[in-house]
Formats: sequence, structure tokens, C-alpha cells
Amino acid sequence: MIEHVVLFKFSEETTMDQKEEGMRRLIEVKEKIPGIIDIQAGNNFTDRSQGYESALTVRFESKEALEAYGPHPAHQEVVAYLKEVGMRDVLALDFECL
Repeated sequence: MIEHVVLFKFSEETTMDQKEEGMRRLIEVKEKIPGIIDIQAGNNFTDRSQGYESALTVRFESKEALEAYGPHPAHQEVVAYLKEVGMRDVLALDFECL
């Protein structure tokens, strides 16, 4: 099993509604992209995030499913939306679950 973790930073002009819409759209890709076991997303509420405002975790069946996720049109559509509303930095980490 593969875990994909992503942290997002947005511009100061990005509204909370836009961030929430982006996270909602990310969650919806589960129904469109094969190989996703679980997907969670949300917005930070603590002061420990070092400026990262939103997060995504996706659990995949395999490395192959993760590799297919990135270029999938449904994923790219959400990435385009996030960029449009002001995503300015992203930090991603992928690991195989022990």
C-alpha cells in the first residue's frame, strides 16, 4: 500500500471558500481514478504548519496506481483549479506503508 501526502500553500488573496472547494474537488477524484483506497483532505487549523494551509492524503493500492494518478485528467483538472485560485507552493511525500 502506498501513502501520498501533499501540503499546500496559497496566496493571500485565496479565500477559505476557494481552499475548501479545492479540497472537495480533490476528494471527488476517488470516484474517477482507479487504484485509490482512501482519500482525505482539509484545511489546517493550528499554528504548527509552517505556512502550509491545506493537506491531502491518498492511499493507493500500488505504486502503479500512484503513477497513474498524477497525469490522470481528473487530477490535472483539480490541479488547474488550485493554480487558478492561487496555489503557490506544494510539498509532496510518497511512501510505502510498513
